[in-house]
Amino acid sequence: MHNTRVFTFSLALSYAECENLYQTGINSAVMTADSGERVQVPTRNLRPFVGRDGLRGRFRLIIDGNNKIKSFERMA
Repeated sequence: MHNTRVFTFSLALSYAECENLYQTGINSAVMTADSGERVQVPTRNLRPFVGRDGLRGRFRLIIDGNNKIKSFERMA
């Protein structure tokens, strides 16, 4: 059975803090969702959202029953 799960969270990282997302050997980041659950996200999914002011905003992560990412997006 493939249950889809949705996690939402806020991120507020400075540009300097985001440099770790590009370090060799760091392949994922652990974040705490609004539900209090800890969620591991590959850094490759976070990098497209890094801007001049860092990584900021509300995000939604959707995973399938096998814990594979179906969608990772910034919420409006």
